[in-house]
Amino acid sequence: MDYVKKEKDLAWEPHPFLPIQIKLLLTQKSDQAELTCFLVKVPKGKEIPVHVHETQEDILFLLAGKGKMWIEGIGDFDIEKGTLIRVPKNTKHRIYDVTKEILNYDVFTPPLF
Repeated sequence: MDYVKKEKDLAWEPHPFLPIQIKLLLTQKSDQAELTCFLVKVPKGKEIPVHVHETQEDILFLLAGKGKMWIEGIGDFDIEKGTLIRVPKNTKHRIYDVTKEILNYDVFTPPLF
């Protein structure tokens, strides 16, 4: 269990079932944390299909990139660097129309991994 990590020392890995890459920063499994934090890369032209996290709230903060997002009950909206998004648990959502590679910081509570 590490209390201090450097992003540059961590490896990108494929997401278990989405066409994106993730860099795990903090997990329950590795760090005994009560939340999961990771970086997400969504390449230009790719998308994250409609999905739902039945028990986790998902909080995203875009560090770079441009695209669109849809959240059930809210609709479609543009996302870009500096956008903070909160997706309540059990809410369908997706990211699409990525015109510039997205890099976002993602937090799940309770932990996802």
